[in-house]
Amino acid sequence: MTSFDLAALLLTLAAGFGWINARFIRLTHTTGLLVLGLAASLLLALLAAAFPGEARITALRTALLQIDFTDVVLNGMLAFLIFASALNLDLARLRRRGWPIAALALIGTTLSTALVGTAIAWASAALGQPLPFAWALVFGALISPTDPVAVLATLRTVTIPPDLRIEMQGEALFNDGVGIVLFTVLLAIAAGGSPSAPVDMLSVALSFAQQAGGGLLLGVVAGYLGYRAIRLLDDRQVEVLITLAVVTGSYAAARRLGASGPLAMVAAGLLIGDRAPRGAMSERTQGYMTALWTLLDDILNSVLFLLIGLEVLVLHFRSGGLLVAAAAIPIALLARLISVALPLLLFPSRIGLALANLPFLTWAGTRGGISVALALSLPDNPSRSTIIAATYAVVLFTIVVQGGTVGAVARRTLRLESIQRS
Repeated sequence: MTSFDLAALLLTLAAGFGWINARFIRLTHTTGLLVLGLAASLLLALLAAAFPGEARITALRTALLQIDFTDVVLNGMLAFLIFASALNLDLARLRRRGWPIAALALIGTTLSTALVGTAIAWASAALGQPLPFAWALVFGALISPTDPVAVLATLRTVTIPPDLRIEMQGEALFNDGVGIVLFTVLLAIAAGGSPSAPVDMLSVALSFAQQAGGGLLLGVVAGYLGYRAIRLLDDRQVEVLITLAVVTGSYAAARRLGASGPLAMVAAGLLIGDRAPRGAMSERTQGYMTALWTLLDDILNSVLFLLIGLEVLVLHFRSGGLLVAAAAIPIALLARLISVALPLLLFPSRIGLALANLPFLTWAGTRGGISVALALSLPDNPSRSTIIAATYAVVLFTIVVQGGTVGAVARRTLRLESIQRS
C-alpha cells in the first residue's frame, strides 16, 4: 500500500471508530479509539488465525503491519502535537509555577526512572524472567515521563484549579523531553557497554546537557525568528506557513544536531504563543491560527490513540513477559507516587503544592504513545519483548483505567483541598 492508502485507512478507521464510540460506547474520544483499535487488532488476529487463506484479511493485516509506529510518532506526529500544546499554554502562569513544574519534570522523572528500574529488575528476577539492571533502567526511563498527549487528553475531561492544571500541562511537556534524553543516554549505556564496565558520569552529564540544553536553545532561536517574521507582515496564510516551518525545520535540525526535538518544540511553542498575539498578529489571524493548530492536534490525537490500539498486531508476548508486565503496573504507579511526593516533602515552600493534590498528581500521570514508540525502537536483544510487554501494560492501564476514573479523583482532591484550607 502507498503512504496515501495507509493514511486513508487510518483516517477512515479513526472516523468510524470515533462515530461508534460517540454513538454507542461513550467513552472519552481518545480512550474509545484506543479500546476499539485494540479490539479490532485482536479480532483481526483471531480471524487471521481462523482463516489463514483469506486474502482480504491477510491484506488488511499486512497493511497495518507496514506502519512504523516509532517513526510515525517520534519523527512525525510528536513535533506537531507538542508545539500545538505549548502554543496554547499561558506562559505567565507557567513562570509563576516554575518551581513545581521543574521539580516534577526533572527531579520526579529522574527519581522515577531509578525507582522503576530498580524495582522491575528485582521483580523480573523474582518471576524468573530477569532483566539486566541497565535494561531495567532503560524501561524506567521510557515509562516514567507522563505523556503530554495522553495527559492533555485526560485533563480535557476534568475540572481542576488553574494552577494545578498548568502544573500538569507543564510537567507533561517538559518531562517528555527529559525522559527521552534519559532514555537515549541509558540506551547507549545498556546497548554499548558491558555490564561490569564503569559508567562515565561526566560523559552522561555532558550528553544530557547537550540534548536538553541544545533543544531548548534551538527552540528559543527558531521561535524568536518565527515571531519576528510574523511581526513584519499581516498575511494569515504566510504566518501559518511560518509556524509550520518553525516546527518542521527546528525539529529536523534538532535530530541532526543531537539535540532534543521535543524540548525545542516546547520552547518554540511557548515563545510564539506568548509573543505573537501581543502585537504581531491581528485578531483574525489569531483565530485562524488557533483553529488550524487545534484541528491538527485533534486529528493527530485521534490517529495516535487508534495506532496505540492497532499496534498490538506487531507484538509477540511470552508468558513470562506477561507476568513482568503485570508487575510493572503497580511498580510504575508507586514510583509515580514517590517521585511526586518526595519533592513536595523536601521543598514545600518552594514548590507550593498542597499534599491534598498528591492523589490527583499521581493518578493523572498517564503514559501514552511516546512510551510505546520508544519501547518499539529498542534494538533486538533478549530483554526487548519483556520491556515492550511491560510498556504496553502500563500504557493501557493508565489511559483506560486511570484516564477513565480521573474525574472522580479530581473531585475528591478538590474536596480535600477545600477542607485543608478551611
